[in-house]
Amino acid sequence: MPHYDYFCEECGPFTGFAAMADYDKPAPCPACGAAARRALFTPPRLAIVGASVRKAHETNERASHEPKRSGHGPGCGCCSGGAKKKSGTLHRPDGSKSFPGKRPWMISH
Repeated sequence: MPHYDYFCEECGPFTGFAAMADYDKPAPCPACGAAARRALFTPPRLAIVGASVRKAHETNERASHEPKRSGHGPGCGCCSGGAKKKSGTLHRPDGSKSFPGKRPWMISH
């Protein structure tokens, strides 16, 4: 459960735990028991989160509303298969074709 800051009119500020669903509800003061409203005295405790986790959160936030940009254009050879595959057809000088390693029982057209 997260820490929340509260302010009691009688006793002053205090910190307490509450469920995330109850973030907007008042909490009882530990000293006098009166209902204390939530207050914002300290920033969120991000210092206890590791740098790699913060970087991952920043990346997810950035990617949530915009597409990923690439450093190169469309149709490049590194990611779109731009290099042609070598044909498996063997062309003979007389004009006939054969497909070595592929179904030798089939007749070529």
